[in-house]
Amino acid sequence: MDLKELLEHFAKREPVGETWDVIEAMRFYSREAQKITMKINTVYHEPEELRALFSELIGKPVDENFGLFPPFYTDFGKNITIGKNVFINADCKFQDQGGIFIDDGALIGHGVVLATLNHDMMPEKRQMLHPAPIHIGKNVWIGANATITQGVTIGDNSVIAAGAVVKKDIPADVVAGGVPARVLKKIGE
Repeated sequence: MDLKELLEHFAKREPVGETWDVIEAMRFYSREAQKITMKINTVYHEPEELRALFSELIGKPVDENFGLFPPFYTDFGKNITIGKNVFINADCKFQDQGGIFIDDGALIGHGVVLATLNHDMMPEKRQMLHPAPIHIGKNVWIGANATITQGVTIGDNSVIAAGAVVKKDIPADVVAGGVPARVLKKIGE
């Protein structure tokens, strides 16, 4: 299975674990991501070098205003799409098989986890994985150590409080926080 076929599999939200070819392809790209993230994380790089390495990691160019403070971790890498003027702070962990889409102007705080896979709830199928994308809207700010789970969309301009666990969509122009996260107020109130 090539990368295009694997990404199509994820885009259809088809389970991972039913056939060996999907697992084998996923593991191949995971090893590739490990190699690149080791380069990102083990020595100092000038911003343009980090942009080049991150572009290699995700398989497409990032904007000249993209910013990253390492370390950064991902277990796949090839299903991340980054808009313009995005900043990712240190120690973030992206599990991107299901797709991570980060729109223009988004700020991702220290230690944020974006997890697009979930294990099956049935014990006899627990090894099965279910992908679903995460979409971070324009000018969203995600606070330190927040976790965003599979299938969640964060609306434009919203703020996710530090430490929040977001399991459901958050509308635009609000502040959300808590475990599980809920809307706390509209921005400007």
